Amino acid sequence: METVEDVVIIGAGIAGLATALGLHRMGVRSLVLESSDSLRAAGFGLATWNNAWRALDALGVGDSLRQSHVRLQGATVASATSGATTSQLTFTTQGKSGEHEVRCLRRNILLETLEKELPLGTVRYSSKVAAIEEDGYFKLLHLADGSTLKTKVLIGCDGVNSVVAKWLGLKKPAFTERSASRGFTEFPNGHGLKLEFVQYFGEGFRTGLLPCDEKTIYWFFTWIPSEQEKEVEQSATKMKQYILSKLKHSSVPEEFIHIIEISDLSNPVSAQLRYRWPFSLLWGDISKENVCVAGDAFHPMTPDLGQGGCSALEDSIVLARCLSEALLGEHNGGAEVEYDKIEKGLEKYSKERRWRSFKLIATAYVVGRIQQSNGAIIGFLRDKFLSRIMARLLLKIADFDFGKL
Repeated sequence: METVEDVVIIGAGIAGLATALGLHRMGVRSLVLESSDSLRAAGFGLATWNNAWRALDALGVGDSLRQSHVRLQGATVASATSGATTSQLTFTTQGKSGEHEVRCLRRNILLETLEKELPLGTVRYSSKVAAIEEDGYFKLLHLADGSTLKTKVLIGCDGVNSVVAKWLGLKKPAFTERSASRGFTEFPNGHGLKLEFVQYFGEGFRTGLLPCDEKTIYWFFTWIPSEQEKEVEQSATKMKQYILSKLKHSSVPEEFIHIIEISDLSNPVSAQLRYRWPFSLLWGDISKENVCVAGDAFHPMTPDLGQGGCSALEDSIVLARCLSEALLGEHNGGAEVEYDKIEKGLEKYSKERRWRSFKLIATAYVVGRIQQSNGAIIGFLRDKFLSRIMARLLLKIADFDFGKL
């Protein structure tokens, strides 16, 4: 017998679980299909700025996550060429939405927290969607195991290789020619570091440290590999050696380097950075009929603003609000009227999120290029002027009002 669902979300990542929880808070049931056999809670740190915390509070999980993650007090940016501090920023200043709040969340804890708040059975594992078809007012999903199900609403939260984004006709994300490595360093007796976000720019790379709690430091390293250097990404040992070599030939201090040196890299943790060409969002379909995308399936971006996960949480609030308005209203007139309201609700969502996503992708791309440049002119301008502007930009971008559930 064919199963019929009100809302199906593909992908149990940040966007998928947060959207399901937002709908649940509004009284709308959804089904989340995850291709893996368990929650993909592996991963590392996630910088969460003001906008993310407003979304997490709206979902009812903010206070729980605060208990296990320290609040960062500020950020220090320095030159990897000279070692000199180029800008400093305090996170205790007031924005339009109140005092800024910045923490580094462990991705696995965030996903596990979101999943625990969902009704039992919301997430269905080992459920890979192979094809999408039209079926009147429904979408018919063909799963890899041969089963099918129908849904009134289909939401793609299935990452950069999204089958839903492909169905909508969005262009495939492009490679930026940059790569990123990341990891955790554990200190059983406590790291004793200041609660601040520290970054070094220049010399062709960008690197940083963020404390998650009193015992865990999240670190990242982004660079532009040559053809000869791309092979190091396939080996954790070679990758670590490469990073340490780059850092030791720069002005990054020894205590910073030591934190990466003692981290445990048991698997390759490097990935090429991808982004969706921002202009494709202005004329492309974010939603069509009763289908839409959210998170990385919608707006994959480089990590230079720390807004990838934050913007996915923004998506979840706006989407849950727009969709619940359509599904919970009166539907006098039957399936056709309900379908029309769903379509208009998703159009409202895409209208609210289109320009915001365009700006985030474009800004992150430009900022990343400036931060990593090893050119003399760009390096001089970055260290003397642009570094302070870019630091303030982080707070300004996070101080964004996307509404409530």
